[in-house]
Amino acid sequence: MLLPAQPKAVSPSSLEGRIVVVSGGAGILGKHFCRGFAEAGASVAVIDLDATAAEHVAKDLGGRARGFSCDVSDPASVATCVDGVLTEFGRIDALHNNAATKTDDVRAFFAPFEEYSLETWRKVMAVNVDGMFLMAQSVGRHMVERGGGGAILQTASIYGLVGPDDRIYEGSEYLGGPINTPAAYAASKSAVIGLTRWLATHWARHGIRVNTLVPGGVSSGQNNRFSELYSARVPLGRMAAAQEMVPAAVYLLSDASSYVTGQALVVDGGWTCW
Repeated sequence: MLLPAQPKAVSPSSLEGRIVVVSGGAGILGKHFCRGFAEAGASVAVIDLDATAAEHVAKDLGGRARGFSCDVSDPASVATCVDGVLTEFGRIDALHNNAATKTDDVRAFFAPFEEYSLETWRKVMAVNVDGMFLMAQSVGRHMVERGGGGAILQTASIYGLVGPDDRIYEGSEYLGGPINTPAAYAASKSAVIGLTRWLATHWARHGIRVNTLVPGGVSSGQNNRFSELYSARVPLGRMAAAQEMVPAAVYLLSDASSYVTGQALVVDGGWTCW
């Protein structure tokens, strides 16, 4: 006599059947997040300012992903994009609010504080803060209107929690020139954490969870001098690989974190312990 087949157990960290939207989905971290969500079973809407890059990432992920163009700092663009995702997938179960910018003038972005232009400051805030607000507002409204439930994850940075150690930038280079941590970047990432906590309390009654992922330094083309100085400052003794941020993101969007909201999960090798 054959016994009936047992139902397949689903891991609480699975995203099977979920529709996940990722802004900045073609970026340094974004493309890894998109792949991680897809591998966890989600259908992924890859959103990026660069439409071609978004479509390339989506194509690489296979049939359950689609690419969308969006300027997250523009309300009309956000509305059009979210409508497009809903038309394509029918609903949105989770949002990874991940887009950020170094602006179109990277040298102005890394300018010394005393010489920093208000124009560059505003460009950073337009994407890193306004974009978070607009995407969360649009997707969150959909989640509320459909009856509640869902998860939102926002990407911040350790520099939203602590100030930079300027010693690690002595002789350091990235993208063809000297680098630092701009005040505009730090202020914007601190704002992300504050926005997360506000949204978590605001939407809790609708069953919508909102959390922040706080990455430490990720190796992404910095010169050896920077890597050495940064790594010496980290208890684990190295920079992160981009894919090391993915499991935490999957956790925070999955049912494994069903009682977690308003939190900032720090993945930094211990940087903020000192």
